Amino acid sequence: MNLTLATDDSGGPEIFASLQGEGPSAGTPVAFVRLSRCNLACVWCDTAYTWRFEGDNRPHRDCVAFERRANQVTLSPQEAAAQIAALGQKRLVITGGEPLLQAGGLAEMLAHLHDVSVEIETNGTVAAPARLDIRVDQYNVSPKLSHSGNPAELALIPERLDAYAADPRAFFKFVIASPEDVAEVLTLQRRYRIKPSHIFLMAEGTTSAAQRERQAWLSALCLEHGFRMSDRLHIHLYGDTRGT
Repeated sequence: MNLTLATDDSGGPEIFASLQGEGPSAGTPVAFVRLSRCNLACVWCDTAYTWRFEGDNRPHRDCVAFERRANQVTLSPQEAAAQIAALGQKRLVITGGEPLLQAGGLAEMLAHLHDVSVEIETNGTVAAPARLDIRVDQYNVSPKLSHSGNPAELALIPERLDAYAADPRAFFKFVIASPEDVAEVLTLQRRYRIKPSHIFLMAEGTTSAAQRERQAWLSALCLEHGFRMSDRLHIHLYGDTRGT
């Protein structure tokens, strides 16, 4: 079962070493692998090249349609594992798109990787099958709020959120564009009994200036509600670029 990956600026698979920029592992040296395809469509998505291909009319603020052939590459699980291992990192972040759409291939890929801690970034709508779940050390779950443009019935699936809220490996990362978005987070926290210490609020924005402007008021809301604040370290270091 081959894996469909996003491409970097050279057209090769987006497999690279960097510092994790977001969430509980921020600042940690990791290997990244970015898979293509997503079952949701966020209007502010900064990796729209993983899903908004020509013919896809789902809304996005940039209104750019990417050529599928130029932005997807296929590797066998063994090939992907070999490229990841060559980076020499002790932690692997699997991201997308929505990586759990390719859970079978990921499970096979991880069978070829040893002594690597695994972190999966997911929108929280898909469950990992047991053969993949057993290899996961941390889930970074990012449920999409109403400002993402996704209908709640697609983005907020109760049985999935129940399961992630009960999993001690799962941390929740909410993208916040305005102070009003935090009211939605509080509603979800109460409904699913998510521990405040497992909730990160992260300002939406793809520039350092946008991050700093929103963090000025977001920090006070984190303090008020006992949530943690996530920066986007890679944006400050490298800008909004692939392979970083």
